[in-house]
Amino acid sequence: MAKPFFSVLIDTCNHQRFIDEAVQSVLSQDFPASDREIIVVDDGSTDHTPELLRKYEPQIRLLRKQNGGQGSAFNLAVPECRGEVVAFLDGDDWWASGKLTALASAFSGRPEVGLVGHSITEVLRDGTQRRELVRDDPEFQINSIAGARTFLLRKSFLGTSRMAFRRELLERLGPVPESLVIQADEYLFTLGAVFSQVLLLREPLTFYRLHGQNLFQVSDGQEASLRRKQAVLLALAEALRVRLSRENVSPEICRILVEALRTEADVIRLSLGEGSPLDTFRTELRAYDQSHGHASTGRRTLKILSLLPALLLPPRQYTSLKRKLVSSFLYKRTREKMIPMHQPDHVDRTGNWNA
Repeated sequence: MAKPFFSVLIDTCNHQRFIDEAVQSVLSQDFPASDREIIVVDDGSTDHTPELLRKYEPQIRLLRKQNGGQGSAFNLAVPECRGEVVAFLDGDDWWASGKLTALASAFSGRPEVGLVGHSITEVLRDGTQRRELVRDDPEFQINSIAGARTFLLRKSFLGTSRMAFRRELLERLGPVPESLVIQADEYLFTLGAVFSQVLLLREPLTFYRLHGQNLFQVSDGQEASLRRKQAVLLALAEALRVRLSRENVSPEICRILVEALRTEADVIRLSLGEGSPLDTFRTELRAYDQSHGHASTGRRTLKILSLLPALLLPPRQYTSLKRKLVSSFLYKRTREKMIPMHQPDHVDRTGNWNA
């Protein structure tokens, strides 16, 4: 049997409300069905997801396993992929109709590109949409300090439903640590960007659904969800530290990548009330510097001044106050008129990003 160009890998768990749209968005691609395969790994769903998926057989190959998280789902499914390129999709997202054609064009004639990502359309709970479009530097690799910093600013364009790898690169990355029940995608795309060139497409080829039950999201503020994400971020940081060291990646590049993840974990730790006011100030400023590397001296000074309350309040109280403030309509209007929010240099945003 001839190998397909694409293996589409859909990971799902309890996505009965969304899985039909995900699968249909692949089946309806404007790309020859004979040149792609669809592998769906069901990570122990307890709802009607398995029944909904069976109706698509034999158009899909369904793998079922006990629930173990995203890392274990990838480890089961990736060895089953036969395509030259493996494109990932979460079971609660869906693709634009031209996605596979755009990916095929991006990989064609570019052997140095092993990983392709792209812009996204976020879909909010009420159905409204907003777009995040990559602006500049669409091609990079983590082979320098500048490349590592570029990666940190643009890695949001490489999440599960956005990333596609050449299979030989994916095989080089090896199995994902199964402690990564979420964010296994970040382990893969970080190493992918270390080992090969990354290309980002401006077209928003994925619809990323924010529905309140995304395992990656912790907007509900529930302590169990926050602690799970904090633990996974620390596990991811350690797994990457060990692997990058083994691959003889420069200590400075390793530090930049690992410190960013540990900072994310520290922000969550502080929101749970752990640490001191000084910890909050330092962590918030470090997070700002990592995400606003090109901010002017004036902007950074304003940020420092805005963080002075963090030195006076317990961490949990400061986090709560910050959340209330940024969600306040009056605060948003005041900022728009007096000190407009700093807009990232690397992204264009359309739609209501204050929602």
